[in-house]
Amino acid sequence: MKGAQTTPTRGSLKRKLDLGFQGQNKHRKVLVVGDQMSKEVQSSTKPCSNHWDYEVFLSFRGADTRKNFTDHLYSALMRTGIWTFCDDNELPRGENISKELINAIHGSRTSLVIFSKDYASSSWCLDELVQILHCKSTMNHIFIPIFYHVNPSDMRKQTGTFAETFDRLEGRFQEDMERVQRWRAAFTEAADCSGFDLQSDANGFEARFIEKIVEQVLYKLNPICLDVVEHPVGIDFHVEEMKTLLQLGTSTTTKLLIMGMYGMGGIGKTTLAKAVYNNICNGFEGSSCLLNVREVSEKSNGLIQLQEQLLFDILKVKILSIGNVDKGISLIKQRLHRKSVLIVLDDVDQLDQIYALATDGEWFFGPGSRVIITTRDEHLLVKLGVNYSYKVEKMNHSDSLQLFSWHAFNMPHPEDDFWEISIAAVDYAGGLPLALEVLGSDLRGRSITKWKTTLEKFRKSPDAQIQEILGISFKSLDHTTREVFLDIACFFIGVNIEYVFKILEECGFFPDIAINILVQKSLVKIDNTNLSMHDLIRDMGREIVRQESRHPGMRSRLWSHEDVLKVLKNHMGSEVVEGLSLNLPIHDQDQVISLESEAFANMKNLRLLQIKGVKNLKLQGCIEHLSKELRWICWHSCPLRFLPPRLHLENLVVLDMQYSKIKQVWTLENNVLSKLKVLNLSFCEDLTKSPNFLQVPNLEELILEGCYKLVDIQGFENLAFTKVVSLEGCLEQEEEIDFVKSLLELQRRRPVQWSCTVKRKRK
Repeated sequence: MKGAQTTPTRGSLKRKLDLGFQGQNKHRKVLVVGDQMSKEVQSSTKPCSNHWDYEVFLSFRGADTRKNFTDHLYSALMRTGIWTFCDDNELPRGENISKELINAIHGSRTSLVIFSKDYASSSWCLDELVQILHCKSTMNHIFIPIFYHVNPSDMRKQTGTFAETFDRLEGRFQEDMERVQRWRAAFTEAADCSGFDLQSDANGFEARFIEKIVEQVLYKLNPICLDVVEHPVGIDFHVEEMKTLLQLGTSTTTKLLIMGMYGMGGIGKTTLAKAVYNNICNGFEGSSCLLNVREVSEKSNGLIQLQEQLLFDILKVKILSIGNVDKGISLIKQRLHRKSVLIVLDDVDQLDQIYALATDGEWFFGPGSRVIITTRDEHLLVKLGVNYSYKVEKMNHSDSLQLFSWHAFNMPHPEDDFWEISIAAVDYAGGLPLALEVLGSDLRGRSITKWKTTLEKFRKSPDAQIQEILGISFKSLDHTTREVFLDIACFFIGVNIEYVFKILEECGFFPDIAINILVQKSLVKIDNTNLSMHDLIRDMGREIVRQESRHPGMRSRLWSHEDVLKVLKNHMGSEVVEGLSLNLPIHDQDQVISLESEAFANMKNLRLLQIKGVKNLKLQGCIEHLSKELRWICWHSCPLRFLPPRLHLENLVVLDMQYSKIKQVWTLENNVLSKLKVLNLSFCEDLTKSPNFLQVPNLEELILEGCYKLVDIQGFENLAFTKVVSLEGCLEQEEEIDFVKSLLELQRRRPVQWSCTVKRKRK
């Protein structure tokens, strides 16, 4: 298929971050946001609410396809609930397209044009096509060409039967050659657009062909909208301003354009970028919004993960393994250089990140593409040479009061007795949307007396008090919820919420209650199914941990690789340490790290252990010194061949040892890991023997993807509670088909999400 996409799974979008914006002051290529009263209008932030008479307009040559392919496609669309306009007029048509059809095209969200052998012989069809492409360029109208027993190349060049057809049209319309030229141009443009080809996409099978088309239409009509705002304060005005700067629906639509947004942390750059993305993404062949680029790129293979996500978002095809950044650049350029795409790169702080995802001197994307970059560094945008820079300023007082009131009172203004003290609270927040949200959420439902005692702390400059303002909510939490907050801030940002639940529940923290409280207080958010936290709130949480002691080994949580290496190399750990994450930055991942296993001996209360991005770890001694309290071990590229038999894992909930040298996980003959729920040994290429699953009776997720040497699987039929099984490419020998049969039997007895690819033995 030419650029086809399948319908994605839609995640649940929960809490929404509110944001206020203010007026405009354009100077050269900089738009300053400030100084205008806002309105509670939601049209720009919720594009799906736009009204259309029809969702799909079908354009076709009746004599070719009306009673067969078009009829079947129309029925399939309507059965799926897609309201479709299909002209059933079989009477001879005049030379000009009817006003009814023009209105139907303009009133439709999408047009499907079925190019058949004699489509171009109808002047009516060609006029429809011209109208449709005009709407595509001026109204974000979605256009999907369907090549039904025709060659797109013949259409583009107008060769073969199309050459004869247009020759006849020129003879027939000698007095109106401009019209014929418009038809020719439209035909060429349509052939260059991504669509569906009956032969290449479905090998001539029409039923499957129609299924693919309907899937694509559903995706286009119902894209995954990003979670943006619940109470937009002034945002719609600025979405429209950005759309103007992005030059959509103008003569420059076909050019590639880069927009940069800059401003301090917490000011709302990401929120505005996501609102613009939601509003205009339907007008492109594909779109991708890559959030937290700075943070993700600092992780092991982070840039590669972003490249894979970019390709998947647009192509809807999983790239098995890019391998390295240079290969990712080549793939992006190869696959996307002709596509009109919308890309958002959020929170960028290094040019290398942009070079890996969007440009190496020449932009990777096709004509008509738009790239939006958010950053705290204005100079980065200057060096990059963006077309426009958009500065996001602090909120003015009026909008600040409105945003604060939504969070404190659930209405756009304070309650009668709270006006004066609300104005004082807004002054302390200093026009920062994030601070207004957190402060308002925390004060909601409290008495005026409590408000006064809280605000009395902030008589100094508001800007200098942002961290303290954010800390108000933390101080109001009970002990257990504080522990959950600090664990998330230090270790679990961007991690699946159910995964974190499993771990924290066994720590005795009641995470369902705690995370709900954190969400209510705007300290934690849930993006799709992953936990997220604003940078300022994360930094506030980590600073709380730093304040526990001047000595890293006497702090409850360690996440800075400098602190972790200092503690481990000098055996400075203590019973205070409950969580430790060693994650080297990309430029340090190849260095040799030498550690002694006894460095963990004094950390007797260690619950959480993560080691990632350490490719050359030299571990001396046996790791039997690890804490009995461990609930989470995430150790990628572990150099161990076996786990020691005397290692205490009875409290372990998650064991994640991807890309490790492990040959056999454990030989704990008499030890039952009754609490283990997740086992991930993906891409452990030396793994030949699975754990004995008799020892993990409560396992819920088993992931053995890429373990192609695995030949000995024991006790699998005893996994009574397993819900997710992934065995892609993990079976080397054909005899292991028996194992797949047992897996099928397991699925027959109860629902299991699983995937399995049998890989034949290498010769």
